[in-house]
Amino acid sequence: MLKCLIVDDEPLALDLLEDYIRNIPFLQLVRRCTSAMDALAALQTTPVDLVFTDIQMQGFSGIQLINSLQVRPMFIFITAYQDYALQGYEMDVVDYLLKPVPYERFVKAANKALSLHSSKQKNIAPANHIFLNLDYSLVKIMLDDILYLEGVKDYVRVHYIKDKKTPPLLVRISMKAIEEMLPPDQFYRIHKSYIVNGTGITAIRKNSVFLSALELPVSEQYKDVIGRLTFRTF
Repeated sequence: MLKCLIVDDEPLALDLLEDYIRNIPFLQLVRRCTSAMDALAALQTTPVDLVFTDIQMQGFSGIQLINSLQVRPMFIFITAYQDYALQGYEMDVVDYLLKPVPYERFVKAANKALSLHSSKQKNIAPANHIFLNLDYSLVKIMLDDILYLEGVKDYVRVHYIKDKKTPPLLVRISMKAIEEMLPPDQFYRIHKSYIVNGTGITAIRKNSVFLSALELPVSEQYKDVIGRLTFRTF
């Protein structure tokens, strides 16, 4: 569970963020602030894991808020301006979202924060699941249950390992977006339409990989993956 705080001087923007957070099981909203100064005061008494903040606000900006903290939680910028993207990268923010923020993009950023948080915790294994948006609900997907993912236009079909007896799940998300959610030491992009779970690979050829009886092609663009898989121990 990530405890989070939202900061924006626009009430409608705060309402939208609160609504998004309410629908993500691993996020818990502890405060909403209408200015960066309010947020600064709140952070001195209320520790949080993640802050969603606008940048341009009256009196005190989101950037000034970050710079004023000695101990920083994770930050995600949510702004109407692209001009601060490089500065956000240099400040090591988790993500940079442009208003209006689609729900799918917000979920992707939240998953990224969860993964970073998990990997930083001592004696805690990295996140072993992701949440995907399906029919206005978030569905928890265990990573070890995935055999491979298949891109179908603007959707991704999640194929499960056979002994789970679960039919494929069709989710509206891009292959690029879901690839960024997955741990790169377990999941491998082998084709514009396929990402495979390395633990399910049973054989490798020059132009294909096998998941038991299933053969999937490896495109020229991703040929280097074959070498990585050959020397990878799962």
